[in-house]
Amino acid sequence: MDTTEEKLAEHRITQEPFYLPQGDEIDIALAARNNNLPLLLKGPTGCGKTRFMQYLAWKLQRPLITVSCHDDLSTSDLIGRFLIQGTEAVWVDGPLTMAVKAGAICYLDEIVEARKDTTVVIHPLADDRRELPIEKLGVLYSAPDDFMLAVSYNPGYQSVLKDLKPSTRQRFVSLAFDYPEENLETRIVMQEAGVEESFARQLVQLGHMTRGLKESGLPEGASTRLLIQAALLTGTGIDKTVACKAGIAESLTDDPELLTALNEMILSIF
Repeated sequence: MDTTEEKLAEHRITQEPFYLPQGDEIDIALAARNNNLPLLLKGPTGCGKTRFMQYLAWKLQRPLITVSCHDDLSTSDLIGRFLIQGTEAVWVDGPLTMAVKAGAICYLDEIVEARKDTTVVIHPLADDRRELPIEKLGVLYSAPDDFMLAVSYNPGYQSVLKDLKPSTRQRFVSLAFDYPEENLETRIVMQEAGVEESFARQLVQLGHMTRGLKESGLPEGASTRLLIQAALLTGTGIDKTVACKAGIAESLTDDPELLTALNEMILSIF
């Protein structure tokens, strides 16, 4: 079985990730880290929240342990559990416990997707106690200064049933993310996909147009991530319009009327 150090090595970011700041989010995050405060990142899908956490982990030189939250995520999935090995029951740390013990950054992505009884476990870590109780072991871990807790969610499509309780969100320093302004997003698409500026600008224009369809029933427009994916398709010889239809339009909706509108947008640009 891998040692803790070997597991942590998988979570270390050794090369600087490409990240263009949109405001003072880096300064605020570093100030939160220096004051042992947890971070809440909120913003639409594919706008750079995860990349920001990767950049922050690189800058702080700490491992980044990411947990993608979902409906079946249990407390044991975060904390750890006993597993049978041979004739023994052996305790195996979960990602949150491993992060606390190692002084790593634990990033709970889309935390509102997790069960509410699961998210309660982070409460003592997200206030001035900075403690993680492991009831099954009868131990209490105090988080070292190097440990940082960060969570994210997308407020754009959350229902009342899938929202952070005030008792949870008021423990965090919050950073609001959105899609970058046009020039910045163009630079990001150029860098990530390796395409020329004129094509990147066309994709960004398309992205902005799709984001205006919210009142027409489209929950979310094209994310920066989708624009990059469409650009990457063209790099292997796929026609631009075909790439945009497959990489953007079809990824956004199954509604025939909305698909027609999106395809018309693509043809108007390319």
